[in-house]
Amino acid sequence: MGVFTFTMGEFTTTVAPARLFQAFCIDNHNFFPKVVPQFVKSVEVVHGDPTSAGCIKQFNFPEGYPFKYVKDRVEEIDSSKYYVKYTSFEGDVLRDTLECTVFEITFEPSGTGSHYKNIAHFHTKEDNHVMTEENIAGGKENIAKMFKAVEEYLIANPQVYA
Repeated sequence: MGVFTFTMGEFTTTVAPARLFQAFCIDNHNFFPKVVPQFVKSVEVVHGDPTSAGCIKQFNFPEGYPFKYVKDRVEEIDSSKYYVKYTSFEGDVLRDTLECTVFEITFEPSGTGSHYKNIAHFHTKEDNHVMTEENIAGGKENIAKMFKAVEEYLIANPQVYA
């Protein structure tokens, strides 16, 4: 198995890290289908509590999306540091080449807002399979679009997660 690490997104925003963390990590099962239905049709909490390690969520994608679903397991979560580490371990997003993908997301205070960073570790099933920037370009683009949509919604609705 090979491991390939990429920065999937890095953005600075005027939105406070606590609000972004709530939207992206804690309440995404309610928030995403309402705010970014073009990316997430529904989210089911399969196991556990969304605020705790061990929680498993299934993200279902809308019609026309290149994939049907992915299951994620929270490995680490620290609400005081706005940090989450989760593993995508099941679903057609892994295709035939990936064992899993581990994401580490941080929301750090920055000026009057925050800095978002998403690092992904792609674990391939075989050592001879190589992940490249070309392999992940679509994912990076979708993360950027999704971040922008969430940011715009939170700016337009300052009472949400205030």
